[in-house]
Amino acid sequence: MNVVKVKNYDEMSEKACELIISKLKGNEKPVLGLATGSTPEGFYDRLIEAYEQGNITFENITTFNLDEYVGLAKDDPQSYHYYMYNRLFKHIDLKEENAHLPKGDAENLKEECERYEQLIKAAGGVDIQLLGLGTNGHIAFNEPGTSFESRTQVVNLTESTIEANSRFFENKDDVPTEAVTMGIGSILESDEIVMLVSGENKSEALAQIINGEITEDNPATVLQKHKNVTIIADEAALRKVK
Repeated sequence: MNVVKVKNYDEMSEKACELIISKLKGNEKPVLGLATGSTPEGFYDRLIEAYEQGNITFENITTFNLDEYVGLAKDDPQSYHYYMYNRLFKHIDLKEENAHLPKGDAENLKEECERYEQLIKAAGGVDIQLLGLGTNGHIAFNEPGTSFESRTQVVNLTESTIEANSRFFENKDDVPTEAVTMGIGSILESDEIVMLVSGENKSEALAQIINGEITEDNPATVLQKHKNVTIIADEAALRKVK
């Protein structure tokens, strides 16, 4: 596990952009795993800048997002489809058919989970997966207690995750209570993982990943088992790391 210490959020976003662009350029048809939430927003802004400056093309890139809320159509302003389109996809030359997210409003969610797994497999697997970190240690929407063997599945969101995500909604009651998410087993099959962590509120969960035991009580601790993980974290997030 490689830990890159940066001063603040802006430097974290910049470092992530530099690292991931260098990896993408070394691959003829890369498969990039993407995340949502507030943490990667600065990273996406820098990716767009790099594209506009001619430093990267997404023409031959395929993307897979980690998750989507159950019950939200892709044109719902609170959906992750909508987030990704407005935050990144509409600003770059990524082909629409190469951008994949789970369908949270699928009629048969079990079949949708299986379909998503097969899509990833057909693409040759994820070359580099971007991750954020939940305050309770969740990665994607895999909450504490999730099996490390889990595949893409429908999950119930914990109260702390609903509370954390309520800032994106008008009312807390509007936050969906379920999501379709790549499983931990699915994520671990990525060739390389880059986790972005910013802020003191993530410091306890991050300290457990770096210094603690591997436990399903903190799902992200499983990253200790992966052969190629880079954590880019700012000073506030690293405050409790020994």
